[in-house]
Formats: sequence, structure tokens, C-alpha cells
Amino acid sequence: MKYIVDSVKMKEIDRYTMEEIKIPPAVLMERAAMEVIAVMKQSITKDDRILVVCGPGNNGGDGVAAGRILHLQGYQVAILLPFNIEICSQQMKEQLTIAGNLGISIDSSIRLHEYNIIIDAIFGIGLSKPIEGNMADIINEINNGNHRVFSVDIPSGISADTGRVMNTAIKAECTITFGYMKQGLILYPGADYAGRITVADIGFPDEALHRVGADTFYYTKGDLAKIPKRKNDGHKGTFGKVLIIAGSEGMSGAAYLSAKACLKTGAGMVKILTSSCNRVIIQSMIPEALYASYDMDENIKSIIDWADVIIIGPGLGITRRIEELVDLVTCTQKPLVIDADAINILANRIKNIGDDRISMRIIKRTDKLAEILPENAVLTPHPMELARLLDIDIDDISDNIIDIANQCSYNNELVYVMKNARTIVACSGKKYINISGNCGMATAGSGDVLTGIIAGLLAQGMESYEASCLAVYIHGLAGDLASEEIGTYSLMAGNIADAISNIMKEETR
Repeated sequence: MKYIVDSVKMKEIDRYTMEEIKIPPAVLMERAAMEVIAVMKQSITKDDRILVVCGPGNNGGDGVAAGRILHLQGYQVAILLPFNIEICSQQMKEQLTIAGNLGISIDSSIRLHEYNIIIDAIFGIGLSKPIEGNMADIINEINNGNHRVFSVDIPSGISADTGRVMNTAIKAECTITFGYMKQGLILYPGADYAGRITVADIGFPDEALHRVGADTFYYTKGDLAKIPKRKNDGHKGTFGKVLIIAGSEGMSGAAYLSAKACLKTGAGMVKILTSSCNRVIIQSMIPEALYASYDMDENIKSIIDWADVIIIGPGLGITRRIEELVDLVTCTQKPLVIDADAINILANRIKNIGDDRISMRIIKRTDKLAEILPENAVLTPHPMELARLLDIDIDDISDNIIDIANQCSYNNELVYVMKNARTIVACSGKKYINISGNCGMATAGSGDVLTGIIAGLLAQGMESYEASCLAVYIHGLAGDLASEEIGTYSLMAGNIADAISNIMKEETR
């Protein structure tokens, strides 16, 4: 698990490290510069012409320090400072003085086309307003030129909090960020501008991170160790029984994909409760799953009682019978994964709960959901379903996803899996941002596979939030593995489900 910070937390980490731990700013700046150089030297030569494009703050100082060290090592370096030196920070002034004393060219107007390597040290994580005028022109010229760009901490022009482009922004080949991953480097469109990201340790103490209350994180391959271990003396009941209530007439695929993913993730038994018209298809496609019908004279209560974990929603449609099933399962205290039309039914149940203020509307509606649903129930909405559930515009979600995640998870124990290019899992103020996956996964049925993975982990005893975070990560890894073989254009949900097996192998952990 790796932590993610926003600009406020990172500034406080900086302040605490320098003012209370008493690590001098110049020491941090030198270490930052060395990390930038370590990344650059993997792919540059002394034939390259390097231009450090600097802003007036300490981000600029990091860049000047990197340029100075490269110059001393025999590289061709110049510095572009398109600001009056009087507005520069004290650390930046000191770095410029050292660079000047070493004979490095420092100018306010340099021909960018004469250089093939750019060190972007213009604006750091503190940028809060759109870039305009001369600096916008310089950034656009860099982007339009034939340059390789290495950004210091964050591509200039990207919001460290939201990933938004502040009118214009540097498109980097590589970004070397310091201490911890920044939100804006993971969220889109910032992720597209950052290129390859290196998170460099420059000496921030762990205590600084703990003091700011880090509550946002992402997973790496090492976190696959969280997958529950299999008991050698276990049986199918040991690994959990999952009931999947899914699939109306003509929608058997949703039930099939959820069931397949659930079994491949390790659940011991799966029963599909679906429309009777799907019987032949389901029993032919996935004979490993048990079958029951919700529109025949079945004892639905006994089927629900049989299950350890329940999925409801994929491909169900909205009818009176489906609404009754939603009522039945939400009255249980079993681990519950709610998707698709079950989410839309819940949205209708709370449609008259609102407020003129968006933040209060979200909190009121999620408070009501917490009253309706069992504790730790998992909801897996895509953006349109989330917009219906919260009674907000879909644009509000894309523009303010972190704030919305905080508001949804305020003062309740529900788990929100907010599916998108960067899926966010929120619960009780904690936020997981997923970095696995690819654009090929934006395909019908992909979400059904995810519900199955979540339920498969729940069936094996994981708690709801951790299971949801790990499932999203596994889902993305499976999509990445499948796309390596067939590409992103041809990727289908079934390919993602098939690839789960290789992610779950013990030798991958």
C-alpha cells in the first residue's frame, strides 16, 4: 500500500520536516535534484542539450540544482528564467547564485528549439490559478516542439489535487515526484500529462505523513499478498457460498460473467438466481454454478438464507418483482454487493431527499441509504448510476470526484466503489484510488466481472472495504494482462474474467 497526498497535506509535510524536524530546505532540495538526475541519466547522453525551464519558487530551485549537478558532470545545460529574480524564493535565489558562479548560462529568453531535453521546474504543487500570458506561450511551445520533458514533482499546469489542466500544462515523458504520490498525478487528465511516474524518497520522515492524517492510498503488486490463503483441509463450504441475483430476459450474460469471476476468485459455491428464461443458457455456459429462478414458485427466503454473500443488480431491469428482491436482501445482515439496476431502485427510494446545496444533498441521501442497507454493504455505481443515486449532474462527479467520495463516506459504514477510468473506493473517510487497468476495460460486462471478484473475496472472509479495494486492483490487473495478449480494442469482459486465474496464482504473490 502506498499513500497519496493532496497539496495541503504535502505542504504540511514539507513544513513539519523543515521547521520541526529541522532538516534544512537546502538538503531536501539537493536530494530532490539528485533523484531527478538519477531518472534522467537512464536515458540521456552528453550529446543532449538540456534546458532547465524554471519558475520563481522552490520547484524552480529543484530544477536549477539538478541542472547545476548535471553541468558539473559534463552535460550541456542552460537555464531559462522568464521571471524577475526579485520575486524568486530565497532558496531559488541561492541556487541561481551558485549556478551563475559555475558559469551556467541563465537567461530570460532562450530559443527552445535549440534544446532537445527540457527539465520542467516552472510550477509545483502550489499552483492555484490558470496559467496565462508568457508562461502559457512557453508551455505550449515546449509541448509543440520535439522535446523530451522531465517534470519536477508535477507537470507544470496540472492541479495537484484534482488532476485538472489549469488552462495549459506540460506534457511530460517522465515525472519525478517527491515523497509521496500526488492526487493530480493519478487522476485524469493529469495522469495523461505525467508520463512515467517515479516517486522519489528525499528524506521526509514517516511521522510527518502520520501527522497529516493520510487517508488516501493505492495498491502495488505486493498487495496481492492480501488475497486470503487457501486452507489445505478446506471444502467448498469453507470458501463461502455466493448468491448472485442477476439477469432478466435477454440479459443472461451479466449473471454468467459475475458468476464466472466469483468462482475464479476462489468462492466455494455460487448460485445464480435469475429469470427462468435464462435457465438453459446459464446451465450450459457455467455448469459449475447452481441455478434458481426468481419468477417461478421458488422459496426465495431459503435461497437467501443459504448464502454467505449476496450480489444483486447485474442485468436485472426494474420490475415490481425485482424491487421485492431488493427489499428482501437489504433486510439481511449478510455481506451485500449492490450493482446496476439495484442501485437505480435504491435511487428511486430516496428521490425526494434533497437539499439546494450539493454537498448536503449527498450527505442526506447517503445517510438515508445507510438506514436502508446493512452495514458495510458495497455499492458499485458507474458515473451515471452514481449521479442518479446522489441526484447530481454527471459533470459534478467528474469535476469533484474526491470531494464526492468524502461526502458519500461521511459518517457511515457503506462502501462506495465509484467505477471510472480511475475507480475510487470510499468508506468512512478512507479513499483507495486504483492505478491498474486500461481503456479497453470500458466495455459491456466489465462491471459484472468486478462484482463477482468483490463477492469472491467477501466469501473467503475479507471485510467489505479491503475486499472492494483489492477486487478493483485485481480486476484492473486482469484487464492489463488480457490486453497484453489481444490489445485494448478487442478486449471483452470475458477476457478479463479469464485472466483472473493468472492474477490469483500463488506464484504471483
